[in-house]
This record gives sequence, structure tokens and C-alpha cells, in this order.
Amino acid sequence: MIIGASSFASPLPELQREVDSIELYMPKLGLYKGTSLVRERLEELSDTLSTGNFPTSMHAPYFGDSPNYPPELMIDTAHMSRTQMRLMEECIELAGRFGSKVIVVHPGKITGTGAGDQAEVRECCFNSMVGNLKKLACTAAEHDVMLGLENKEGTDPTNLCCSSLELKRAIEAVDSPSLGATFDIGHANLTCGGDMRLMRNFARELCDSVVHLHVHDNKGTPEGRYFGDLHGAPGEGCIDFNVLSELRYSGIYNLEVFTLEGIRKGKRVLGSLDNNHS
Repeated sequence: MIIGASSFASPLPELQREVDSIELYMPKLGLYKGTSLVRERLEELSDTLSTGNFPTSMHAPYFGDSPNYPPELMIDTAHMSRTQMRLMEECIELAGRFGSKVIVVHPGKITGTGAGDQAEVRECCFNSMVGNLKKLACTAAEHDVMLGLENKEGTDPTNLCCSSLELKRAIEAVDSPSLGATFDIGHANLTCGGDMRLMRNFARELCDSVVHLHVHDNKGTPEGRYFGDLHGAPGEGCIDFNVLSELRYSGIYNLEVFTLEGIRKGKRVLGSLDNNHS
């Protein structure tokens, strides 16, 4: 088990002392002014990452609903402009430069109306997302990078790929060796309503596709902000993390929490799982 953490939890030098891998959270690394790369900041990041042989993954820009999310980096993979496609391709190129083998990509949003009913609108958005992911997967193959399409929380009705079945359907439709799944256990818990039996089935259905993991906790209900997606430290919600054994996965377990203390709590929980399953 490789335990990692997102760069939004703490500055990189502190994270390097706590975990074995860092997920570079692209929207908040300060690499962009508007939609343009800041070369000086890019060189600073390159220098920081070059200080040791430290494995990284990357989180691509996405459609963020937080007030602190940079609006210029909002990307909905079901509805992409030329500029947004360029930003995603740039992210893949940077992953290749930094040696990040996996890039987390969010699925698209269900938006738009028209003559069709809700099911037709959803299918139109799904097909548009698949077309965009096919283009991105081709770029990923050129840079020896794997894309991990993340399952989103089913408590938000505008999300695609909340269920394991729709996520697998998207991966199969793209049909590229450069696209797999990022299993987000916190999002799955919200989709499954905190039911661990459903969670185990969810994990089993995805186990052959998973290339990356996101680990955080919540209460399995849409309470509070962001449809219940609290990103709490393991142990602060209702998830039984033994569910992860269903994945038969040995890559990076990335703690997607907000603080160093949350990372330390998560390390303790994941460490106990590692001992139980060894």
C-alpha cells in the first residue's frame, strides 16, 4: 500500500514528510493566471518535485462549485470548449513532465434542456463526455499517462458516472488502455446511502478497472454543503474502510482530506487495514 495525500491539504515540503506520494491538485497549485501557465511558478514546482524520487499523481481541473475554485479552470468534460480541451491536454503534458502516472478526471454534468426528456438529455451529455474522453485518452497515450475517471456522488442529481455501472459503461465506450477508474470511496458512500453491503458490491463491480483511489469519509447522507461530500478524515464518518479489500488494489491510496491532522488520522486507519489484510 502506497499512502498519498492531495496537495490541497498542506504545502508540498510538509506533505513529503508525511506521505509516500502526492496528488498534485492542479486547480490550486497557482500554476495559472487565468487560463495561461505561469512559467516561473511551473519552474518552482519542477524544482520542488526534483528534490527526490517522490511519486506523484495529478488531479485535473474540473467543474468545481466551491466559491474558492478558480472560475477560469472550470471544466465540464461533457461540454468542453476549445480552450478547456487545451487546458486538459496541457495537464496531461505536465503529468508526463512530472512523471505523474495517473491523472484523475471528473465525469461530466447533466445540463441543458430541449425537446428531449430527461433520459435523452442525460444520454446526450454522456455521449458528448465519451467523445471528449476519447480525445484525451489519445493524448494520454502519447505521454505515457493513465486517466482515472472518478465516480461522483449520487446525492448531486446533475452528476454523470455516480453508479459503478455507468462509470464502467463510460470506460468501455471510450475503449482505451489509457483510461481506467479512480475509485472514490467517499463519493461511493454517498451514492450507496451509507450501506456497506451496497458499497462492497460497488467495489466488486469496479475492481478490474481501478487505477487510483481517493480516500475520505462522510456520513452517507446529503446533509450540509456539497451534497454531503465532506471530505472528512477516515473515522469521522460512517465508512467501514475494510470495503477497500474488495478492490484487490495495491497502488496509491490517496487521502483527499483538508489538513495534516486529517492525513495523520487517515494513515492510522489505512495502516490498520494493511496489517489486517497482510
